[in-house]
Amino acid sequence: MAKITIGKAINAGLRRAMERDPKVVVMGEDIGKLGGVFRVTENLQKDFGEDRIIDTPLAESGIVGTAIGMALRGYRPVVEIQFDGFVYPAFSQITCQVAKMHARSLGKIRLPMVIRIPVGGGIGAVEHHSESNEAYFAHTAGLRVVACSNPEDAYWMIQQAVESDDPIIFYEPKRRYHEKGELDLTATAAPRPLFTATIARPGEQVTLASYGPMLKVCLQAAAAAAEEGKSVEVIDLRSLSPLDLDALATSVEKTGRLVVAHEASTFLGMGAEIAAAIQQRCFHHLESPVIRVGGYNLPYPPSRLEEEFLPDLDRVLDGVDRALAY
Repeated sequence: MAKITIGKAINAGLRRAMERDPKVVVMGEDIGKLGGVFRVTENLQKDFGEDRIIDTPLAESGIVGTAIGMALRGYRPVVEIQFDGFVYPAFSQITCQVAKMHARSLGKIRLPMVIRIPVGGGIGAVEHHSESNEAYFAHTAGLRVVACSNPEDAYWMIQQAVESDDPIIFYEPKRRYHEKGELDLTATAAPRPLFTATIARPGEQVTLASYGPMLKVCLQAAAAAAEEGKSVEVIDLRSLSPLDLDALATSVEKTGRLVVAHEASTFLGMGAEIAAAIQQRCFHHLESPVIRVGGYNLPYPPSRLEEEFLPDLDRVLDGVDRALAY
């Protein structure tokens, strides 16, 4: 086992995918010699060449459009969107072409491509660098959406995404890129399927579901709650479309309570869909309403105010307390 950061784990996963399949290419702004603004693709161009690690112009619509053409010709492109807020110029390409090509062709055409997006706030960045736009793409039929939260998942999930014949939006927690975890780089098989949730911490009284950058906060909240005698089970959703509702329902049927936490606004966020689905599925098991904890329904604020905007330990614990109050 090695101690490795999430950023290095994604790099290692991309390297392994490229070694395995010569049709895998990576495209994006400054990903070659620079290695990306977060250095996730560092040294890959040196080892695989400029034909497979492609520095692109600053034109997200053109990057994704080119990747669509390459996927149609048999390649497996991996697109890096430099920051989450930069994906909007490519929104039409993703929602009108990437998501619909398979259905439009009556199943004859597939687009095996991955669109990597660093997501969330907490890095003191300027405007358009701290979005949480996962609900847009999870809402769009024809796309798969996943979010890693630790090095092991980052390493395996990027490989699984590259191997998938479906187009996948791959969210990476930018404020967690440099956090380390244990990873066995010699393992030959992923520990779990791509589109499944996992229990990050077992518990008995409340289910706390999250994903990506918020998972660490939820684990901290569960540890703090345990000091007060409260048992919180933390679920890492990992996949946002499709949702692993079976795993989530199993946990809620045990605990009787659910809190969903994410950085995005609670209004029409992922928590809204999860709350509706679990209320419908687990109605007779619920001891309290499903509680949502998230960002405010506001544009992401300037960096000096982001700690007031992002859900923190206290706001998650307040959600747990509200669930237990019934």
